[in-house]
Amino acid sequence: MQPFLIDTHAHIYLPEFDNDRAAIISNAEAEGVNAIYLPAIDSTTHIAMLETEAAYPCCKSMMGLHPCSVKEDYQKELEVVKDYLSQRNFIAVGEIGLDFYWDRTFEKKQYEAFHQQINSAVLYNLPIVIHSRNAINECIEVVAQYSTLKGIFHCFSGSLHQAEKIMALDFMLGIGGVVTFKNGGLDRVLPHIGLSHIVLETDAPYLAPVPYRGKRNEPAYTRLVAEKIAMLLNSSTDEIAIVTTQNAKNLFGIKENH
Repeated sequence: MQPFLIDTHAHIYLPEFDNDRAAIISNAEAEGVNAIYLPAIDSTTHIAMLETEAAYPCCKSMMGLHPCSVKEDYQKELEVVKDYLSQRNFIAVGEIGLDFYWDRTFEKKQYEAFHQQINSAVLYNLPIVIHSRNAINECIEVVAQYSTLKGIFHCFSGSLHQAEKIMALDFMLGIGGVVTFKNGGLDRVLPHIGLSHIVLETDAPYLAPVPYRGKRNEPAYTRLVAEKIAMLLNSSTDEIAIVTTQNAKNLFGIKENH
């Protein structure tokens, strides 16, 4: 029996999956992906996320405000996040962080939202899942200010130096479809850092791996990510599955067998 895989980051509650969500879950299970972790975006999608979690036992929800959803009303959004966190258990605070790719209009507010949500994670002893597009160094600087914090730099595609800094903080690197991209750069990083701080993810419906690049991503493709990492590390897909699944379980405090 093949070892289980965990997709630590998939937005399968979004409308892109409304017509075939059950089939997508079945596809994932057929590829050995037996746990799918759902990062939050903002109040427009929280209910869909929680309904997806309720319908499919393999899904577990996070709670947070995505940096691209930090606008003028971000404090109102953060109150929603804090309210949810006070009411029930979540596996993480996420996805949170900084995004300086599209627009830096709300840069100061993004920092404020990031810090406030980190404080919530510390309060509830939860890991954080970080979105750091065009802002890896800035996110590292923020995280370094908190001694007890743990979590994942989601969709990591940075340099070896950045990876080493993240690992020194005992954070995980979320590796997804970018590892299969010809110019993704991770082929020059992963062989030097090993598996101790790696977890797998898809970011479905985004960033599908080769040979599906440009199409809708799905959790089943976690196996393609594992296969590519195995190739880069001269290892086996089973070994990648065993280690990354244990890394995810340790980080998220998952005790039971999925």
